[in-house]
Amino acid sequence: MRQLQALRKRLFGAALDPFNSGTRQHVALMAFLAWVGLGADGLSSACYGPEEAFLALGAHTQLGLYLAIVTAATVFIIALAYNQVIELFPSGGGGYKVATRLISPYAGLVSGAALIVDYVLTIAISVASGMDALFSLLPAQMADMKLTAALAVVALLIFLNLRGMKESIQILLPIFIGFFITHTGLILYGITEHFERVSDVLPNTIAETQSLVQNHGWMFTAALFLRAYSLGGGTYTGLEAVSNNVNMLAEPRVETGRWTMFYMAASLAFMAGGIILLYLMWDATHVPGQTLNAVVFKSIIESFGWDTAFNTTALTTTLAFEAGLLVVAANTGFLGGPSVLANMAVDSWMPQQFRHLSNRLVTQHGVLLMGAAAVLILLWTHGSVAVLVVLYSINVFLTFSLSLFGLCRYWLAHRARSDWMVRLGLSLTGLAVTSGILVVTVVEKFTEGGWATMLITGLVIVLCILIKRHYKDTARRLKRADELFANEPYGSNCTVPLPDKDAPTAVFMIGGSRGGGMHALKWVLQNFPNHFRNFVFVSARAVDIQSFGGDQQLQLMQQESKTNLLYFVNYCHSHGLPAKSLIAFGTDSAEEMMELAGQVCAEFDHCMFFTSKLVFPDENMFTRALHNQTALQMQRRLHLLGMQMVILPMNVD
Repeated sequence: MRQLQALRKRLFGAALDPFNSGTRQHVALMAFLAWVGLGADGLSSACYGPEEAFLALGAHTQLGLYLAIVTAATVFIIALAYNQVIELFPSGGGGYKVATRLISPYAGLVSGAALIVDYVLTIAISVASGMDALFSLLPAQMADMKLTAALAVVALLIFLNLRGMKESIQILLPIFIGFFITHTGLILYGITEHFERVSDVLPNTIAETQSLVQNHGWMFTAALFLRAYSLGGGTYTGLEAVSNNVNMLAEPRVETGRWTMFYMAASLAFMAGGIILLYLMWDATHVPGQTLNAVVFKSIIESFGWDTAFNTTALTTTLAFEAGLLVVAANTGFLGGPSVLANMAVDSWMPQQFRHLSNRLVTQHGVLLMGAAAVLILLWTHGSVAVLVVLYSINVFLTFSLSLFGLCRYWLAHRARSDWMVRLGLSLTGLAVTSGILVVTVVEKFTEGGWATMLITGLVIVLCILIKRHYKDTARRLKRADELFANEPYGSNCTVPLPDKDAPTAVFMIGGSRGGGMHALKWVLQNFPNHFRNFVFVSARAVDIQSFGGDQQLQLMQQESKTNLLYFVNYCHSHGLPAKSLIAFGTDSAEEMMELAGQVCAEFDHCMFFTSKLVFPDENMFTRALHNQTALQMQRRLHLLGMQMVILPMNVD
């Protein structure tokens, strides 16, 4: 066991103390690292979003100037709107919380389900696209290894994220920087080299527009442009990542979030708009087997006038950094997806396990689920980017639209603020843009596979409703148990009886339900009258994603837990029964409980452990999966150490 723990520590790093003031600083992201970790998804979309929009123009490429301008403007419109989300929800949650709080819980469910599917597809499509770019540089006979390599990359990302989000970002940082430097340099050089053509771009665009209007009319021209603009909607994916993960940012969170959003918007607007301008100024045309980026970058590099070997090396390096950035973008799914799962678990839409933290303060269950789902998607689609793009193209704009609609409702309800009209206008503009892109994308892509995304998202929604229904029923049962024992009368004893360490001791493992603890205590007193002379109440509370949200949440959890245990101690004292309590906090409640059990056994010679477990008349694999089964786990571990533990079934029906 010790060898396994040592190996785990070496692989994943030492455990982090959630109560150490320096721990939060260690795991929190400053704006620059957040830009790398959360902005890579948006920046990587410049590898495929602008190309899809430009190719949709067909022979009318001169309209690309409009695309470049509108694309850059749209990035800032969405970013400014999402700055409001950061301000209103500084604890994170983004689109899920906006829809939940500002529209309705079921709107939040739709938004959350869409985000979960979207983040899984972010991992799958980013890794698949990265492998396409990488294997295009390798001999054709190695193409059969592409899917295997993609699965290996997903496994590597799972490992890195289990070590910690900050560690994973720092490892991938050089790739991000390399992409940004190479692509920024090529865009600036490409525009400068053909700067003499800048004066021709605007007249040519106007002439093309007039020709289209004269021959086909304004409706055709507008429809052509709007279709291309909407099909390039993948360019804007990833902008929501900051608002979803504000809780990961360094203090002051809102200020850090604004700067992160600015870095993301400025870099993406420059990259996407600049690449479209390069297509236009360098007359980029589609070449089978190559991306437009590869075509235009090859032309730019060849214009350097250096030898062929250098040109090949420079192009290979540029495309390799593109492939690398797509892998970095896949990591966004491992950062954002578990965060959404955790927020939904807090509201009981997802299993409670997804809100728990590992000893590295990572929502490891979410990381593992996102990775496993991405692997299944890659196997199902055989890593085909063409299929994944269709699956990926709908949900993000569904979330955008719900969030911006929620903001519109918010500002209409807060007209007392002096800036409400400006904020409402910004939210309405963003809503018009994102909902328009959503409608066009659904119509264009539905029969090509968009239906699959909607079906998968619908199945996730149905599953969430079933989970919520179960937890709601469980909460009702626990509330009934609490009410059943709420009026237990205190005794008349006013002194504190002294314990007898040599006498039999009853140890009660107390969870969050006071009724469950009182049920176990009353059962012992009734069935073992005058046998136990000492009563010890132990509780191990897990620090989860909600309680780790800030110092106040941690203090509140500690105070509530201590108050709950004090109730049992006072009850026993009032009946002349010696009692004490022990409490522990950590990321693994079972480990903490074992530590407490060891402390109790070291102090008292004859211990027997008791706890209650809610029994469901219709228990099945589904209900068992929704609960952590801590009682059974503790019983097994204590029995292996020769300690006695009794689990008392509690059926409040």
